[in-house]
Amino acid sequence: MKKPWNRVSLPVYSVSSKGITPNMHICTYVSSVSMQPKRMMVALYHGTQTIENVQGSGEFVLQLLHENQYSLVTLLGKQSGKKINKIGRLEKRKLLTEWQGYQILHQALAVMHLRVLNEMEGGDHRIYLCDLLRYKNLNEGAPLTTTILSEKKIIRI
Repeated sequence: MKKPWNRVSLPVYSVSSKGITPNMHICTYVSSVSMQPKRMMVALYHGTQTIENVQGSGEFVLQLLHENQYSLVTLLGKQSGKKINKIGRLEKRKLLTEWQGYQILHQALAVMHLRVLNEMEGGDHRIYLCDLLRYKNLNEGAPLTTTILSEKKIIRI
């Protein structure tokens, strides 16, 4: 039997961040925490280019991935933006468009522009409490989930 925290399938997101080195990052530790004002909690893995970008700008875009985007997880989540140019690789594959000054995946289901209000240590992740600045639904379809990633043998849960 799965561990209790792995029994529920989580949606898979990508964070798009700006900085000296724009980057994208896979993220599953995400939750709405307030309805009014709309606030989100996002946990980012330590040591990443994305953390450096978010700490420098205080803003980022959270993208809800489509179930067909599972093949992006290896590039966006298992490789470091400090070692490879993820945005450049996505541009070559013609997977990007621009929204609110950020590079986003045009096949994502939805995007949310977030501003960091507060942050705290969370073990191997840094936790960001964010205000929702604006959002846009981009496409219809089902979200990518951790169950799909497990079935495709991209992650183990």
